[in-house]
Amino acid sequence: MAALAPPVAAIRVAVRRALADLPPGPVLVACSGGADSLALAAATVFVAPRLGRSAGLVTVDHGLQAGSAERAAAVATWAGAAGFVPVEAVRVEVAGRPGGPEAAAREARYQALAEVAGRHRAAAVLTGHTRDDQAETVLLALARGAGPRGLAGMPARRDLAGVPLLRPLLEVSREQTRKACAVLGLTPWEDPHNADPSYARARVRADVLPALVRALGPGVLENLARTARLVAADNAALDDLAATALAGVRHPAGGLSVAALADLAPAVRGRVLHAWARELGAPPAALSHRHVTALDTLVTGWRGQGAAHLPGGLRVIRRDGRLTRVGAAGAGAPPGR
Repeated sequence: MAALAPPVAAIRVAVRRALADLPPGPVLVACSGGADSLALAAATVFVAPRLGRSAGLVTVDHGLQAGSAERAAAVATWAGAAGFVPVEAVRVEVAGRPGGPEAAAREARYQALAEVAGRHRAAAVLTGHTRDDQAETVLLALARGAGPRGLAGMPARRDLAGVPLLRPLLEVSREQTRKACAVLGLTPWEDPHNADPSYARARVRADVLPALVRALGPGVLENLARTARLVAADNAALDDLAATALAGVRHPAGGLSVAALADLAPAVRGRVLHAWARELGAPPAALSHRHVTALDTLVTGWRGQGAAHLPGGLRVIRRDGRLTRVGAAGAGAPPGR
């Protein structure tokens, strides 16, 4: 028997680890037809049945390029022949969604994946993000001043409308996925957006990362990905502290106690305020560092100023020694002190 090619073996091992502790149910692979998701799909349809579960596939047509419907149909046809059940090709509308084109497409894609996963009672959805994608994410976060949450990169697991979204390939390189496709006789689709310099990620991929590799050596990709893992572990510990602290700073009359907030370490206080803002109804995607800073200023830089404005038309004021919500933007606020 011929030895299994190392890239194929590495991807299958990564998938097996990701599926090991899931509850019963099918797993769904999100597959664009690119090398990363195609290699992931091939590994999943091999591994999942050997773990006693079925593997399905979802391909999302964003409608942003000529021939996108045909590409989605081709991926679905391949998936059916490869043994995936169920197989769905889903068309989404990107126009009219908030954010730039990348953010809008991502939101539409994840919404579609969540709907398909819910319909089939999937145990998890798998995506093909690689170590290279993680390195790009860390660099973009650093350039944007995103702070620890951004530097933590993409988590290996997160919730997607109640279904685990898994990224098994975050320790697998893009080169390995391409080699795996070649070994398996698969022809990946090359997304033209990945080479479009109007997208920041495409510029990082084409120019910045290659320059870093030339200057610092190939280990820079793993070092960036490892940075994300280390920062994510620190974030998890701080978030646990913040969850406990949030319970301790609640004021009996509602809102949060200013005095108790002031006693917290800044890193914990910022997380407490972020969590509380989300609790009030601020949309997580729109809640930024400047919003949390505005809340923090009501605690640490109080000069009698007015309300801090949060996404979703929310306002928070300082009154009677506590931070409290006063309703939608535009409504009159009682005097603070």
